[in-house]
Amino acid sequence: MNYRTRIVSALSDIGQTAWDGLAGSQDERNPFLSYAFLDALHASGSACAKTGWQPQYLTLWQGNRLEAALPLYVKSHSYGEYVFDWAWADAYRRNGLDYYPKLLSAIPFTPVTGARLLARSNAAARDLAQALCALQESNGLSSTHILFPPQPQAELLETSGFMLRSGVQFHWLNQGYRDFDDFLSSLDRKKRKNIRAERRKVQEAGVTFRQVAGTEASEADWRFFKRCYDRTYAAHYSTPYLNLDFFLRIARTMPQHLRLIIAERRGKPVASSFVVHDERTLYGRYWGAIEDIPCLHFETAYYQPLDFCIARGIACFEGGAQGEHKMARGFLPQKTWSAHWLAHPAFADAIERFLQQEAGGIDAYIDELNERNPFK
Repeated sequence: MNYRTRIVSALSDIGQTAWDGLAGSQDERNPFLSYAFLDALHASGSACAKTGWQPQYLTLWQGNRLEAALPLYVKSHSYGEYVFDWAWADAYRRNGLDYYPKLLSAIPFTPVTGARLLARSNAAARDLAQALCALQESNGLSSTHILFPPQPQAELLETSGFMLRSGVQFHWLNQGYRDFDDFLSSLDRKKRKNIRAERRKVQEAGVTFRQVAGTEASEADWRFFKRCYDRTYAAHYSTPYLNLDFFLRIARTMPQHLRLIIAERRGKPVASSFVVHDERTLYGRYWGAIEDIPCLHFETAYYQPLDFCIARGIACFEGGAQGEHKMARGFLPQKTWSAHWLAHPAFADAIERFLQQEAGGIDAYIDELNERNPFK
């Protein structure tokens, strides 16, 4: 089929109806692919050219119908990606070569697996991959990176000349638990005892919780959450990626997918976590506290969301990037994928050898983790 190819620098040039009609047709759909989420990132200035995320979405059209699209950015750094290529950039620099700018397909600041080759058919997905190859061959940039595609799309990209890289996240899987105690009963005795002790410490500290649906959250709730979010970044001597305008935008445009968990003590809020969900999956995103209370992090960011998953029958809780400590709380290792293409032949060969070696290490690491399964 013949397509009209367009590079789009603003989602408004595509339109919400066309974008969501395509994104919503994907098997691996999630709220982060929605027009509301992506547009809020761009319109708020959180992910835009000024912050090093210049949108250059690759789209294929048949007449006025959007047939395929790839969220794509020209990046001037590697912040906010969660698949680390800083060593590659440093190797380029030490050899007098420019690694930046580069092309990146990802949901900014969101290490969540989901379709990247958005297409109405397998044939359109293959054509989109070919269009990406043509683009990267002609643009003179150092490299192209596609982060957190589902495995079938990663394998399609591999057939198009990309090198695959694997990683590990930790996900909680709902086995039809009746309640939190039913979940605890599935864990080994030590893990069960530790979780109960952690929850008891928070309760004895006089902390109570409000679980606030996005449709009911007030601006004051969002402002308090943002205060907690900022404090977490400050504690790590880092700058927050997302601004208040972003959170208020998604609170207006996609509240049905959002939830705030607010911890209170003596009638005042002391901590908050923010999760995103659909009917099948809950995604842990951010947390923060303005008081230091033992075990408050685990209760606010893990146990309260698990209560919600069990009550709603949500099948999976994706705990976010990294975090081996999550295994002690019932999360299990899951392999993630990314795909990479480098224009420089010598560097491509070197990185391919590195990725082959790294893949063996990742597989061994997952095997080791599975041997420490927290369940009975």
